[in-house]
Amino acid sequence: MPSLNVNGRSVEFQADPATPLLWVLREQLGLTGTKYACGIAQCGACTIHLDGAAIRSCVVPVSAVQPTQKIVTIEGLSPDTSHPVQKAWAALDVPQCGYCQSGMIMAAAALLKEQPKPTDAQINESITNICRCGTYNRVRTAIHVAAGTIELKKA
Repeated sequence: MPSLNVNGRSVEFQADPATPLLWVLREQLGLTGTKYACGIAQCGACTIHLDGAAIRSCVVPVSAVQPTQKIVTIEGLSPDTSHPVQKAWAALDVPQCGYCQSGMIMAAAALLKEQPKPTDAQINESITNICRCGTYNRVRTAIHVAAGTIELKKA
């Protein structure tokens, strides 16, 4: 039986090799924090990390992922939501409907790993996830808060 390294654990699954990784994560492994939306890698709701890089799991066939590659989903980013991006998201009340937010958080965490102090231009270039609610200004601010480039004002 094939296996994947997901959130630090080796897990077995059964699926056709052409099955998108997204469906193995959601349907086989029960990791439903990774969302399905467009199915063509345009919106980013399905963003996960593969060996630290943000990828859109809806278009990656499970056969393209090796058992040695490390997959991290929103469930594995931080077991207690203490990741700086998650804390900033909560502090700024970033989401409205929230559907795209796990993908946004994963994209932001990958950006901060590569660019610890990103500029607005770098954020705009890297975070190409689509948010139907239009919370882009709060997303950008939360990324700066997580990076420590701006501080939240205390009430």
